[in-house]
Amino acid sequence: MKSTLRIAALAAELKTIGYRLAAALAICVVLTFLSDAFLTTNNLMNVLRQASLLFLLASGLTLVILTAGLDLSVGANIGLSACIAASIMKLTGSALLGAACGVGIGLTIGLANGLLVALMRMPPFIATYGMLWVVHGITYWFMAGTTLYGFPPAFRALGSGYFLGVPIPVYLMFVFLTLGAFFSQRTTYGQEIYAIGANREAARLSGVPIVKRLILVYAVSGAMAGLASLVFLARMNSAEGDIGEAFTLPAIAAALIGGTSLFGGIGTVSGTLVGALILTLVLNGMNLLTIDASWQPLVTGVIVLLAVFFDTLTRRGEEARK
Repeated sequence: MKSTLRIAALAAELKTIGYRLAAALAICVVLTFLSDAFLTTNNLMNVLRQASLLFLLASGLTLVILTAGLDLSVGANIGLSACIAASIMKLTGSALLGAACGVGIGLTIGLANGLLVALMRMPPFIATYGMLWVVHGITYWFMAGTTLYGFPPAFRALGSGYFLGVPIPVYLMFVFLTLGAFFSQRTTYGQEIYAIGANREAARLSGVPIVKRLILVYAVSGAMAGLASLVFLARMNSAEGDIGEAFTLPAIAAALIGGTSLFGGIGTVSGTLVGALILTLVLNGMNLLTIDASWQPLVTGVIVLLAVFFDTLTRRGEEARK
């Protein structure tokens, strides 16, 4: 019975991802006709590089949303993690120590979110929104208006380097796609995360350790934000107080476009990758068509609203059928 349900769920997920891949392909076809620059190697590599950074951030966030939670602090997390990593690198000259501190800061912020949500039982929106402002405040205080720049070439390769003609962040994207898909689909931890999002009370009665799993997903989200901060820092080669502020909404949008439900229990990490590609293609197309950049937040917001709207319609349809 369980194997039959698993096969049915997998088939439904593949069908959903297929629809989104078709949408991404349609966007590519339209942009090919509208801009001669779209199909150039440099532009396609740029799209993959940008999508990979967005995916790294959104993949951890996906696990949080699967539990019917939300992490609004990921953008602020990127900022503080990048600034701490940059400071350590400039102070010690060690890129490895700086990178470890960056991921460690991200993990710490994620753990704090998890404790607020799981142990203090604060609503995820309130807990992570408050954490957003706390982390922003710490970042601005720490940086004191300064800008750090000029990092070791070996570290910079993490964000701007190539291997066999493909940006290094793209390799990271596929590594964490594999790890994320395996963790969420093939481990007991992953199945328990889905169970919490689908029906928390039923999961509790089934013996799922709710508190531990919630702390886990927020910690993973924080650690992935720390990793994404390193890639972004290596790409930009500079760090300042407001770095990372613009990442929260696109990360949420990538997860929702990829089919992850804000109500929890539905979604995949691979779907989030497709969502990141779709959003990146849309923004890249706007740049190629020289559409004013001030319209990009509006377009991103509309995409988020549409994703939530269709998710709500789908859930209502399922409830009606039941």
